[in-house]
Amino acid sequence: ATKARVERFEKGATTINISKYPPGVQQNYQVFAQKCSQCHKLSRPINSDYALPDEWSRYVKRMMHKPGSGISSDEGKQIYEFLVYDSSIRKKTVVETILAKASAADKSAAEAKIKEVRDKYDK
Repeated sequence: ATKARVERFEKGATTINISKYPPGVQQNYQVFAQKCSQCHKLSRPINSDYALPDEWSRYVKRMMHKPGSGISSDEGKQIYEFLVYDSSIRKKTVVETILAKASAADKSAAEAKIKEVRDKYDK
């Protein structure tokens, strides 16, 4: 099941048009593209069904601990912030659908994390 899921993600888009994203998010995308493509196709995280901050946090931490990933804490934070920002734009409908089914506490926590990232870059 996991293999089929990963294969489905890898068949999608391999890049994201970030031209309308703020400069800081564009810089984070470069870190994401450089670091993440060392071990797998970028299409995997780009097309994954992860959309919420906690999902991205777990994913990035897992990748940071892979042998040879070479992702520092600072780079991990940049990758996480890119993925949260991007999901809030490109996967907005998915985020809203998931949050509509979440508990009030989980919804509030996710929205606060998204807002924190968005406020950092949207000026």
